Amino acid sequence: MNVPTPQLCPTARTFAQRLSSTRRGARLARLLAVERLTAWETSPQVVERAEHVIAELAANAAFHGRVQGRDFLLVLTLDEATGILRIAVSDTRGECHPAMPPERGPDDESGRGLLLVDALADRWGTEPRPPSGKTVWAEIDQQAGDREQLLWANSAANAVEDGQTL
Repeated sequence: MNVPTPQLCPTARTFAQRLSSTRRGARLARLLAVERLTAWETSPQVVERAEHVIAELAANAAFHGRVQGRDFLLVLTLDEATGILRIAVSDTRGECHPAMPPERGPDDESGRGLLLVDALADRWGTEPRPPSGKTVWAEIDQQAGDREQLLWANSAANAVEDGQTL
């Protein structure tokens, strides 16, 4: 007797795109990610948090992780079973970022991007990407207080823009 085998639906959605290590590539990473997350019907709060995280990580990959003639890679993974969105940006420069960025003075013009990532993501970190390179990743839990986290992160972002420490 032929009995059909039940098929399990995939529990993870994935999007991956290589982009040029330029300002345009960083901007395109953000725009493509927002489009994909919207198509996946991700909550607007998660999309907004992810947009800021992706903008920072892509800008870092394009400028600080740039190796002439090499692209960076953006990977989004949405695990529907756990509700976790994982953002991973890989570049070809091997130096890893510190676990937390160093303190910045109020007049410093750069160096606050990872503070924003820390404020917006539920978890983040770095991993080596052999043979030479690194991946900076961030995770956002869709079920974990999107509204409160977004409100706190927006106030944190405003404080960083004003040169205040968190």
